[in-house]
Amino acid sequence: MTRRLAAALAMIGALMLGGCGNDYGIDQNGQKIAAERLDKQWLVLNYWAEWCGPCRTEIPELNALADQLKSKDIGVFGVNFDNVQGAELKEASEKLGIRFTVLAQDPAEVFELPRSEALPVTYIIDDKGKVREQLMGEQTAAGVLAKLEALQAKN
Repeated sequence: MTRRLAAALAMIGALMLGGCGNDYGIDQNGQKIAAERLDKQWLVLNYWAEWCGPCRTEIPELNALADQLKSKDIGVFGVNFDNVQGAELKEASEKLGIRFTVLAQDPAEVFELPRSEALPVTYIIDDKGKVREQLMGEQTAAGVLAKLEALQAKN
């Protein structure tokens, strides 16, 4: 009986541990975000809100940056500052013309991000999950790319 109990406990433990990887929830379209999309790669993580004028101006720049970085395995992700969810998040993302992935679940705790009271704010996170830069205010694709390249050169 002890062997069966041990085997059952081992199986339960394996099933529980199977889901222990970094879970990034879903995106603005309800699609699951696989850990491989964020773990072990450089990230550009932007916080935005519908009511933020500079955020609206910055979105096309971030769309362009996401397109430029696709071939370099550097992810551009957004997070809604007001924590809107579901259909409201999808609608807000579409209204602003966001083409990059928006995380419904704020990864601030995972990356130990400080809570910013100003928007927009963009974080550059290295392939080890460490915040390397906090960029306050409106950014350009060229500016973020230059900062990324400088940080990677130091790596």
